[in-house]
Amino acid sequence: MKKQKGVYAVEFTFVAGIFFVVLFAAIEFGRLLFTYNVLHEASRRAARLAVVCQVDSDINSRALFNDASILPNLSASNLSISYLAFDGTPATGIDIDLVRAEIIGYNHQFLVPGLYRTINSPTFTTTLPRESLGIFQGGTTDCSL
Repeated sequence: MKKQKGVYAVEFTFVAGIFFVVLFAAIEFGRLLFTYNVLHEASRRAARLAVVCQVDSDINSRALFNDASILPNLSASNLSISYLAFDGTPATGIDIDLVRAEIIGYNHQFLVPGLYRTINSPTFTTTLPRESLGIFQGGTTDCSL
């Protein structure tokens, strides 16, 4: 019996180590899903603002939740807005038929003890048909508010 002292502490160390790595991985996977949901929502917001605001207006900060730090390292450089014709070629003025907003180049830090990784997120794209583009019969829309 004297040789059995400390066996429970050693067993706990092995089991607890594996348990906590799995627990933190599950939490981190939930954070990854939240991040992807925020990126998808940011592309949707950007496309929606782009179809109702003037082409030359700066909608990046509003599309990215008014520069709130919901996600680390998400900035206006990750947002690309394109004005396109139906065939997918770039368009200007009256020829604009579609607006595409893309979140590109975002890197997610996977923070599990012992498994630190940087995950390159996929491109999140939203394409909407053009609406007013900020111009209506009575004037223009002020999207800077």
